[in-house]
Amino acid sequence: MQPWLSSAGDGQEIQVYDTTELYGEKGKFRVLQFSGDAIQGALDLNSPRRVVFEYPRAMIHLMEAGEPFFEDVFVIGHGIGTIARYFAEKSFKIAEVSAEVVELSRQHFGYSQDNVVVGDGRRLLEGEPDRRYDFILLDAFTKDGTPQHLVSSEFFALARSKLNSRGSIIMNLMGRSEQDRLISAIHTTLSEHFPHIKAFALPSEGTADIRNILIMGSSKPIRYQARQMAGFVEITPGQGHVIRD
Repeated sequence: MQPWLSSAGDGQEIQVYDTTELYGEKGKFRVLQFSGDAIQGALDLNSPRRVVFEYPRAMIHLMEAGEPFFEDVFVIGHGIGTIARYFAEKSFKIAEVSAEVVELSRQHFGYSQDNVVVGDGRRLLEGEPDRRYDFILLDAFTKDGTPQHLVSSEFFALARSKLNSRGSIIMNLMGRSEQDRLISAIHTTLSEHFPHIKAFALPSEGTADIRNILIMGSSKPIRYQARQMAGFVEITPGQGHVIRD
């Protein structure tokens, strides 16, 4: 079918379309996609409650394993609201820079919660009370990748101040599992502010392949069960430079 089209504020084209095949799986899917091939969310129209992609399934497990009785979550990057939809009984506040993305998630993906604020995620987080959140989730992308002001030392200091004593930050990034300069830099920068860090990647056929990388920083040891990580395996990024504003 013909996709619905919209345009974000940075000139990035947004498409919503239905397809009968997604990454080799047959079915009925509705997809939110940014410029190029960057799919930001997918809904299984035959099973709308299903979490389609591996990376949100792995993030959900890290949350449930790390703090099973969590209540408050701040999210930067809405997409179609997959994780907030999964945890509908929890208190989520979501920052999304694109009003178009929010509207499309409501019109075409059935997102109905009244917890999304349009604006820059870092600026909105600055206005939140200190020690408020159990988790901060970062899943924000432009056509150039994750914005630098969301992976800098100053941002991680801000995030730490907004997390409670047991809180954690979990980031969905894109990169290579080995010898990725930016992933190593983000990992090193995060270690300035959190005593416990783990990174995970989906295996691929080549080490140069770009794929989802999850990095978690916490004030307490990070626990997880490998079989619940949707195929993600733990990796150890190399030493990198510290990212500053």
